[in-house]
Order: sequence, then C-alpha cells, then structure tokens
Amino acid sequence: MAKPKTSLHRTLSVTEVARNFAKYLNRVAFRGERFVLMRGREAVAELGPVPVGKRLAELPDLLASLPHLPAEEARRFAEDLAAARSELIQVPLHDPWRS
Repeated sequence: MAKPKTSLHRTLSVTEVARNFAKYLNRVAFRGERFVLMRGREAVAELGPVPVGKRLAELPDLLASLPHLPAEEARRFAEDLAAARSELIQVPLHDPWRS
C-alpha cells in the first residue's frame, strides 16, 4: 500500500506524544504525517516517515550496474547530445511572465 505524501507539519507537545505514542507512530507509518514536537514554546524534534531512496555512497555501485553502450554507440550518442545542445542555444529565451 502506497503511503500518501504530505508536507504539513502539525505541532504537538512532547507530553501529548509521550502519552499517545503508538497513535502518533501509526499516523506517521500509515498516513505519512509529520509532527513537530514542542517543549514549551520551543520546537525540539520532528516525528515523521523515514526518507525513502538510495544513499549517495551507493551511487558508484548503482552506476556500475547499469548496462554499458558499445564505444561506437556511445560516440554517436555524445554527438547527438552535442547537436541538441547547439540547437538549443539558438532558441530564443521566452519569458513566460511577459504578456
């Protein structure tokens, strides 16, 4: 089941979260909610879902696992990229805010 993403941060007192920890943990786990925990008037912690994804340290292994192009195909691909870039430079910039 996919967890919904939410960027809303609701503030809660540390005492409220301590008294109802399982309830708030379930809201984080199943609804993707995030909470800022307050001690008095000071934010002291955040309770939220663990970020999903790969760590930057895994990038070399990930890149090594990708299929490699033969040399001639890689050369043609590089030429296609260079041609596309040179054509793109010639396209005049357009200001989307200007009427």
